[in-house]
Amino acid sequence: MAESGKQHNTVKSTNVHWHSGEVTRGQRANLLGHKGCTIWLTGLSGSGKSTIAVELEKVLIERKVLSYRLDGDNVRMGINKNLGFSADDRKENIRRIGEVCKLFVDCGVIVLSSFVSPYAADRNKVRKLHEDSGMIFIEVHVDCSLQKAEERDPKGLYKKARSGEIKNFTGIDDPYESPINPDLHLHSDKLSVQDEVDMIMKYLELKKLIKE
Repeated sequence: MAESGKQHNTVKSTNVHWHSGEVTRGQRANLLGHKGCTIWLTGLSGSGKSTIAVELEKVLIERKVLSYRLDGDNVRMGINKNLGFSADDRKENIRRIGEVCKLFVDCGVIVLSSFVSPYAADRNKVRKLHEDSGMIFIEVHVDCSLQKAEERDPKGLYKKARSGEIKNFTGIDDPYESPINPDLHLHSDKLSVQDEVDMIMKYLELKKLIKE
């Protein structure tokens, strides 16, 4: 696994230079009528991240706001299908997604990123990646007790992890580092999906990212 992590962190592209265009991020925002940003939903498997993102995307589209979901499982079927669930692979998974989010935000899209993303350092690197480029990153902690997440277990993953069929499963034999100071904190075992979506929408309005 250490070798895998070393390979991921090795810079292999040399003699490359950034080629700037003549269309600005502001021009794209004017075209769409809103700025882009990344809404990063983090929490245990089964906490409700993807459910919130699906509903939020519908609401944003109804409000004429261009948005796009990046879901943990979906991404691992494509760009990250060569990654497993070791600490090194999880780190690379989040690094790649952070770069993809950045591209979407530059286009003016509001990105809804639903990833367990268990390590605080990895999430903070994605935030810094955005902030260093003048982009907005909103960390949303979808907070759900392990007991409730196991009760839900929509994919049967906790049962497999408890039996030893799945290794390196967050919350069972791998840690989850809760955000210390998230931009939004949703207690998904106490709130309805509609309540959670409403809270995110009000936050976007408050920050002038979408019109009221």
